[in-house]
Amino acid sequence: MFQLHSLRWRIALTYLVLIIVIMAGLTFFLTRQVRTAALETLGERLHANAILLANDHPLREGLAGQRWQPGAEDLESMVKEWATLIDTRITLIGIDGVVLADSETDAIRLENHRQREEVAAALSQGQGESIRFSRTTSMDMFYLAVLIPAPEVTAAGVGVMRLALPLSKVEESVAPLRTAVLVGGLIAMLFTALLSIFIAERIVRPVRRLTHVATQMAQGNWGDRLYPTRQDEVGQLIRAFNAMAERLQIQMSFLQREQERLAIVLANMVDGVLILNSDGRVQMINPAAARLLHINAQRAHNLSFVQVVRDHRLVDLWQNAQQGEAQEELILEVDRRVIRALVTPFWDGLQHGYIMILQDLTQLRRLETMRRDFVSNISHELRTPLASLRALVETLRDGALEDPPAAQRFLDRIETEVDALAQMVQELLELSRIESGKVPLKLRPTPVSDIIMRPVERLLPQAERAGVDLVIDMQGGLPFTLADAERVQQVITNLVHNAIKFTRPGGSITVRASQNADNLDHVIISVADTGEGISAEELPRIFERFYKVDRARTAGGTGLGLAIAKHMVQAHGGEIWAESIEGKGSTFSFTLPTVK
Repeated sequence: MFQLHSLRWRIALTYLVLIIVIMAGLTFFLTRQVRTAALETLGERLHANAILLANDHPLREGLAGQRWQPGAEDLESMVKEWATLIDTRITLIGIDGVVLADSETDAIRLENHRQREEVAAALSQGQGESIRFSRTTSMDMFYLAVLIPAPEVTAAGVGVMRLALPLSKVEESVAPLRTAVLVGGLIAMLFTALLSIFIAERIVRPVRRLTHVATQMAQGNWGDRLYPTRQDEVGQLIRAFNAMAERLQIQMSFLQREQERLAIVLANMVDGVLILNSDGRVQMINPAAARLLHINAQRAHNLSFVQVVRDHRLVDLWQNAQQGEAQEELILEVDRRVIRALVTPFWDGLQHGYIMILQDLTQLRRLETMRRDFVSNISHELRTPLASLRALVETLRDGALEDPPAAQRFLDRIETEVDALAQMVQELLELSRIESGKVPLKLRPTPVSDIIMRPVERLLPQAERAGVDLVIDMQGGLPFTLADAERVQQVITNLVHNAIKFTRPGGSITVRASQNADNLDHVIISVADTGEGISAEELPRIFERFYKVDRARTAGGTGLGLAIAKHMVQAHGGEIWAESIEGKGSTFSFTLPTVK
């Protein structure tokens, strides 16, 4: 089979390419030399003929006396007669470049030749020649022009005699030699190809057999062997190869079993593992460690520990273990992850190295923090209503029951506190269901106006009582949103209610809806007020559970409304954010996907 990458064909093609290059160069050189010589001979012949014709006395007298005009019949007859005698195209050109006569075409139809290379040279130097394509004859021509001297010796020339021959005649003289060289080269290439294939086959056959056996071994077929049939160097190579294969088969079987066990363990470990040699270069890294360190496991191999971890704290930990020859431990934060790192030196009898274990404690710390914050927040929120209930009950027990009007007021206060506790429990349950994904959304194509108008109309009387203007600013032609209208109305109700609560009388609240310029697949709904605003320190935390700004703590509420709104918007595939300038108002915005 013809395969260019095989050794046999590479040897054979080397000879072929060498012969082709030599023969091509030889052909080019010889052809160029013959062509040059032919052109020189042609130029000498044309020059002799041109001088002879240019010194014709009647011609010189006629040109000097301006007796011949372009296309003169007697002049053209004379030029054609000369052309027939010397088998050459002849063109007679005036001193001003006007063509007076041509042996092959009508002179009147030819343009002025004064700027032609050979004519310009003849006028300035007495003789000129050039090789170019002729539009008149539609072929490459060799031109030679000489100045026609005036009858008087002291006078300047009276015209230009130009002779021309096609280059095809030169090519015809070169063609036989080129053909002979090409035929000789082809014969030499054929002989070289046969010889090189024969030699290459004898060299390559044992190598091919060795390659086949080695390929089988690489594929796991260790039973194949190559038996030597020669006593030369190739036979010795085959015997050495067989011995090596026996040893490799034993070692590879053992190593493969060990490697499979190690790979299974490391690949399925949740903790990251790095093995370093004594110089601190990474000899092995498992997928978990590569993910924690944001590095490709293959690229990390044999890199220095400093290049892989890129953290001075881990480097210091390894150096401490290296100096103390004892296990070192460190808990640190890397890219917002809490990592526990342990470095243990080891000595296996052959080499000294280190094992680093990286444990991701982020989720555990986050759960612990969430649990601690939740207990703290819920305890804080429950303390006030429970203390109030205790005081009210003690007051009733101490004698307020004997005063029916006062007892009724206390019972109303108790009912209010119980309602607040019930609302807190309900909102906690709602938030828990939303976060766990157990709240089914009834997504339907819904006009934006249906989402906005109902909660605004419901809260309009409350805004009027608070002396606040409630305005709707809706962009025309908005596409339908894919949303659960009731859930999104709950979000808008929460945002507008908060805006009314924290906007002074005389202020205004604007509910806007527009197309998202950055993402045409979403609409933006925002609630902007001219209220008290939120400080830059508190703004990042307003969507946390139970978080209240200082002003909200005196206004009541559970601190869960914005957290519920955030999770509800995210459940729709949107985003929610807030912008505020303290003392000038706040703007709460969220996006909803549109129907595609």
